[in-house]
Amino acid sequence: MADALILARALADPQSLALDTDWIGLVTTARAEQLLGTLAYRLDGLPLPEDVALLLADARAAAENGRRAALWEAEMARRALAGLECPVVLLKGTAFVAAGLLAGRGRSIGDLDILVPRGSLDAVEAALLAAGWEWVKPDPYDDRYYRRWMHELPPLIHRTRDRMIDVHHTILPLTARITPDAAVLLAQAQPLGNGLAVLSPDDMLVHAAAHLFADGDLAGGLRNLWDIHCLIDDHGCEAACVRAAEHGLSREIARALRLTHRLFATPVDPAYRTLARGDALYLRRLLARDDWGRPIRPATRLAFYVRSHWLRMPPAMLARHLWAKWRRG
Repeated sequence: MADALILARALADPQSLALDTDWIGLVTTARAEQLLGTLAYRLDGLPLPEDVALLLADARAAAENGRRAALWEAEMARRALAGLECPVVLLKGTAFVAAGLLAGRGRSIGDLDILVPRGSLDAVEAALLAAGWEWVKPDPYDDRYYRRWMHELPPLIHRTRDRMIDVHHTILPLTARITPDAAVLLAQAQPLGNGLAVLSPDDMLVHAAAHLFADGDLAGGLRNLWDIHCLIDDHGCEAACVRAAEHGLSREIARALRLTHRLFATPVDPAYRTLARGDALYLRRLLARDDWGRPIRPATRLAFYVRSHWLRMPPAMLARHLWAKWRRG
């Protein structure tokens, strides 16, 4: 059965595409993986069928609109938090476009993610609520769960702009087995000159690897792995491996390097050019879409869903959490 490898190959080597490429399969897979804008930029300037060229031109225009909207939302958050004496660090897609990185070129950007000191959460929360953001999860159980155990506040959405913000105080749940040092991330952040900052290049790469392999079920993982490829292309990865060890994320960064090299031919140290035990399962999950963009390999997806919960909580807590969620339907 066809899978998303067609998309990975197109991103890695656009010149390899022929005019008789399965364009429907490639485009639908890219759209499903939120990589259509990225693909459009990768194929820009190549000889393409006319209808494909028009579609990708529209995708580039949409990505540019998304970039402007993301930067505007970051500016709105900056204004809301300007009176607080705390750093505000952009994360993920908004950080990539704000810093002008390759990973931001054509990237689909959803929520605004920011990192602030944990001691500033109350002040940040109050300022955002006063500026028009509202709670997305009013349920008392969800609210308690986020505040006590998660690495972020419950998500907020702006009442007029309909854009969400996730306020992080670290990069992995407090219940996770790995505990990155958020104070180091904040201390090494790089100011943008407008009251906002982004993580250092090394910490961006470490965060991307942590987000992909230490938190979550790899849904949207191909986009995140492409982020890692681009971050390596921009800044290399040698120093990031040292930083990952400081945060307890050596295994995750090593897997990220091996898989980006396998799928995108990312230039990495020879030590990371051969797959290790278990990597094949991650590849199977990352590529689990058919050539119509539909999810495939349900057993693999379920296994990674279960794994994501196992990573986030010790067994007894996980059992209580699942029981509470089941009782609430």
